[in-house]
Amino acid sequence: MSDQGPPEPAGSGGSSAIEIELELDEVGGRAPAGLPTGEDLRRLVETAAAAAGVVDGHVAISIVGEQTIHQLNREHRDKDKPTDVLSFPIDGAGPAVGARELGDVVICPEHTIDLREAVVHGVLHLVGFDHETDSGEMLAVQAQILEWAPAPG
Repeated sequence: MSDQGPPEPAGSGGSSAIEIELELDEVGGRAPAGLPTGEDLRRLVETAAAAAGVVDGHVAISIVGEQTIHQLNREHRDKDKPTDVLSFPIDGAGPAVGARELGDVVICPEHTIDLREAVVHGVLHLVGFDHETDSGEMLAVQAQILEWAPAPG
């Protein structure tokens, strides 16, 4: 896509401005194979948020089983089937700058081919991208970030 790499978080001096809470209780407390962790996870989340000008905040990422994602998809989207990733923004819709509670990303590994893509896609939704109005731009930003991202284990 671009030789320049992914968008860099504004004002980021290498330290994380996005706090990430990773919830793994439902999957036995262990990260599934292919899930970015540590610095790789921080970089993916921070870079996706930076695409909308968000430079700090808090994101919760939950890794869940098929039954949980199916129930959430039915309750919140009226779709009676499991899915790969759901996003639940907290501080309103649309891009925002500044510290805020960004929301939750819920990922089901059983329905996800690339967990890195699910993380990026979910965070892009939290910072205001959506399929109806930003689909082309959102997918281009997502592809650019994933081009940089280390391949899954």
